Amino acid sequence: MIAMAVLGAYFWQFPEWRWLVIVCTGVSAVFAIILILAFAIIPQMVFRRDPKFLQDYSLTFSREGIHFQTAHIDSQLQWGMYSRALVDSHSYMLYHGARSFTIFPKRVFQSAGELKAFEELLAQNVPKIIRKK
Repeated sequence: MIAMAVLGAYFWQFPEWRWLVIVCTGVSAVFAIILILAFAIIPQMVFRRDPKFLQDYSLTFSREGIHFQTAHIDSQLQWGMYSRALVDSHSYMLYHGARSFTIFPKRVFQSAGELKAFEELLAQNVPKIIRKK
C-alpha cells in the first residue's frame, strides 16, 4: 500500500505517466480502505451485533475450575483445558488449543485480595505462564 503511494508520488513528475499515478493512488486507497474495514470497523460491528457479547457474565474461580454463567449458559471449565497463560498489565489470556483462548480483564477483580487469589490459582493450575510488562 505504501509502496504504491510512493510509486504514484514518484510518477507524478512525469506528465506522460499520469495514468500510472491514478492507478497507483487508486490501488493504495483501496488497500487503505480494506485495512480500515478489516481492523477497525468490521470487528466493532460484529461485536455489537452478537447477543452473546451483550449479556452479563458471572465467573467464579476455584480450585476445581472456572464456573461460567450467563442467562443461557451454565458451564464448569476445568483448569486442565488451559495449556498456557499470557498475563499483561490489563488482562489474563488463558489458552486452550493453538489459537483458542479465554480472556479475563483484570478490572473484574474487585480487590487486591481477589486478584492475588486468582494469581495463586493460575500458578497452581496452568503449566506455562508468560508475563508481559
